[in-house]
Amino acid sequence: MQLKGTLMLLGAAFFWGTTFVAQLTGMDELEPFSYAAARYLIGFLSLVAVLIYTRKSRAEERRQKNYRRGFLIGLLIGVVLFIASSMQQVALQYSTAGKAAFITCLYIVFVPLGAKFLGKIIRRENWTGALLAIIGLYLLAVGESFSIQSGDLILFLSAFFWTAQILLVDRFASKVDLMELSTAQIFITMILSFVTMFAIETPSLPAITNAWFPILYGGVMSAGVAFTLQNYGQRYAEPATAAILMSFEAIFGALAGWFFLNEVMNSREIFGCVLMLLGMLATQWTLIKKSL
Repeated sequence: MQLKGTLMLLGAAFFWGTTFVAQLTGMDELEPFSYAAARYLIGFLSLVAVLIYTRKSRAEERRQKNYRRGFLIGLLIGVVLFIASSMQQVALQYSTAGKAAFITCLYIVFVPLGAKFLGKIIRRENWTGALLAIIGLYLLAVGESFSIQSGDLILFLSAFFWTAQILLVDRFASKVDLMELSTAQIFITMILSFVTMFAIETPSLPAITNAWFPILYGGVMSAGVAFTLQNYGQRYAEPATAAILMSFEAIFGALAGWFFLNEVMNSREIFGCVLMLLGMLATQWTLIKKSL
């Protein structure tokens, strides 16, 4: 079961990492919330199809394992997801796919620290990892003139909300219907994205049509498939272990940005990424040693 959870979480990380490219290209013609609304609409529809197709097997599973319905808690977690994903989408206007992926993945440092408030132990390597990650973030996001781009700051703040989303999913993943949990999260994120889009943007149907592929990829593979893989994967993994696996999103995001968008980092930024990666690994060193 642990292998199954590992593969699911790595799959989620791959789709999230490559979706940074879709998020950037989707905003060539669309404003952030217009892209997000269309993306999450597609994700919601894909999940509804799966929800209907699996309704009998899930009903039987709920009876056998005493799982609760997942809609209500999914709506609550979805509000956190909306805040995190919206901050990320807005920040991408001022950052690159590679930098965004690495900064977002600071949740791997924040998750163990957040878990402390839930009564779990913080080890020495957690603090070491946090220090390395913060130094790496400084090199990656703060220029030599001691200035920080607004997009990088927003991405840093969004990592706290991604942390909250991971911890909340961990709290309920073993207790509720996971397809309902996924669908409800994407539903409320979609609704709030549409509300914000109509409130502050001027949506354009031709622009949405022109961005059909980034919307389709971001909707089905990230909003639909990846968050569902996360929910199921976290049923079989501790939150800190899950954070390690999902942090591969940073590697996939940087590679996708380089391959598809020709993004290039300077030596200072690359060294910052290396320190952040070392910090992420150091944070979970005890768990890594046990798996070797």
